[in-house]
Amino acid sequence: MTAPTHEATDGLITLPGTPLADAVMNLIRPVETPSVFNHSIRSYLFARLVAGRLGLAVGHDYQDDLLFAACAMHDLGMASDGPHSQRFEVEGADRAAAFLVDRGVPATDADQVWQAIALHTSPGIAERRGTLCVLVREGVALDFGGPLGADHVDAVTDEQADAVHAAYPRLDMIRSLTDAIVAGREKPEERTPVHQPRRIPP
Repeated sequence: MTAPTHEATDGLITLPGTPLADAVMNLIRPVETPSVFNHSIRSYLFARLVAGRLGLAVGHDYQDDLLFAACAMHDLGMASDGPHSQRFEVEGADRAAAFLVDRGVPATDADQVWQAIALHTSPGIAERRGTLCVLVREGVALDFGGPLGADHVDAVTDEQADAVHAAYPRLDMIRSLTDAIVAGREKPEERTPVHQPRRIPP
């Protein structure tokens, strides 16, 4: 197996680097576990590869900033600082859309991101709601290696997968996601800090 060149690897794992993408990174990095953060970024990198396989062109068929924002924030509903008052897909979509609008992104574009995040766990629905929804769901599924991801598994070579995982390791992804979902389902009064003992009724 031939190792990819540094140039090819650098291009593969290069993130948008725009002010909006930087703002998204600054939002999610402090509130997601390293495992969930890496999964979110890998989902974008894989979604971009799937876009290439499908013959979709940046700037014509989809906007790279929106694809990055949707993939990077798709698990924002499980963030440690969230209210966790509704299902995580919707909570994350609401928070992501508000974040984008606050930064001057047109409401129609923010709504595309909202749909892509809200529907990323909805097979058979996301695929009918436009290119961004398709790419986000494909990128997430490909990182999980599930049935949908397997449809486009040839979009990623072994060398590309190795480079992506070297830059953004999987760590304990499944357990981290599961723990985040479970924590988000706890009632606010149940999320007591470990250093603060619970009150014992008399």
